[in-house]
Amino acid sequence: MAEQLRLMAVHAHPDDESSKGAATMAKYVAEGVDVLVVTCTGGERGSVLNPKLDRPDVWANIAEIRRAEMDAARAILGVDQAWLGFVDSGLPEGDPLPPLPEGCFALQDVEVAAGPLVRLMREFRPHVVTTYDEEGGYPHPDHIMCHKVTMAAFEAAGDPERYPELGAPWQPLKLYYDIGFSKGKIMALHEGMLAAGLESPYEEWLKRWEDRPDKGPRITTRVECADYFTVRADALRAHATQVDPDGFWFQVPMELQQRAWPTEDYELARSMVDSPLPESDLFAGVRETAHAR
Repeated sequence: MAEQLRLMAVHAHPDDESSKGAATMAKYVAEGVDVLVVTCTGGERGSVLNPKLDRPDVWANIAEIRRAEMDAARAILGVDQAWLGFVDSGLPEGDPLPPLPEGCFALQDVEVAAGPLVRLMREFRPHVVTTYDEEGGYPHPDHIMCHKVTMAAFEAAGDPERYPELGAPWQPLKLYYDIGFSKGKIMALHEGMLAAGLESPYEEWLKRWEDRPDKGPRITTRVECADYFTVRADALRAHATQVDPDGFWFQVPMELQQRAWPTEDYELARSMVDSPLPESDLFAGVRETAHAR
């Protein structure tokens, strides 16, 4: 009998798991895969982006509220979830940028900060790990640090000489970067909205993108998961302080999203198994070897 497949998704803040790869996780949960979301920080310095909740009582209890939102989203997705316990760095704004807060996640030593994730990798023993690319998906200091820590833990978890006090070695077989937005995806959604006679929320975004690099060519793996886009939307709404239910992310009708771009997309960054590219399954090449481990 083949070994139970396991997927670990490493994210910077509560809500990131619901906006990046959520439908993929829900699909694999439905197929019987064990999925663990690892949340690096508590999101304590996040903004309240839902105007209905921009109130003093919410701000006064933001850390507890964000934990409760994470619990709700976790239940909707059907995943397990673990906190690494680091403190949100916030998103510095201004010119020049202010210094990051003392003790925050982004200022930790990478080797030290990777330790708790190495421990989790050795306990959970994921076959596949997902996280952000070297730019963090977008340049938030916690997202960039999340990338660094995940890469360090992926390389160390299988080495018996590294972090020997943190459990028996376990080497994950594949590591992916979430590619949440590519020019092709935004154009498909934009054109779908116009064809349906609707106002596209992506008009200005596409104009701004003219001088930005497109990560579309980096995509190696497209996971068909349109049937789980509604689960993704419900999980994102559960992070009520972080999303406006009447805002940007919910302007494209669900049926149009499912038709225009039915996949979530990834870049295969590390692999210990053979799997021809392009792929349609994060476990390509793993399913054949998991029973032998």
